[in-house]
Amino acid sequence: MRILAVDVGEKRIGVAISDETATIALPHSVIEAGAGDIEAVCRLAAANGVGRIVVGMPTTLQGTRGPAADRAQQFIEALRRHTTIPVVSWDERLTTVIAERAMLKGDAPRRQRRRHRDKVAATVILQSYLQAHSKAR
Repeated sequence: MRILAVDVGEKRIGVAISDETATIALPHSVIEAGAGDIEAVCRLAAANGVGRIVVGMPTTLQGTRGPAADRAQQFIEALRRHTTIPVVSWDERLTTVIAERAMLKGDAPRRQRRRHRDKVAATVILQSYLQAHSKAR
């Protein structure tokens, strides 16, 4: 079963999709946030045979939720209204930092980092989710 993960931001939504065995997270795309973003995620999920959607839930290092978490929760609720695919949240603390550091380590130019940061962050979210759930299997 493939799993799709999204990193919901104010301007962009990063998307990652797992392989068929739900073992490896692969960066997929970036969707502009706004009108039509929910439908775009649902179309991607349907087109790729996704069995679960994971949405990154931004919390502070202390575990509290702020405006970004409220946005992510609204996104989750909207997805649930538009698809029958199960939608779950997953802690995304520091994923953007991890994504940025990985791209810096790979010597990615600033423009490329900006363009790919969101889908790389979604990949970090998804890989974390896959690893946690592979232990449960």
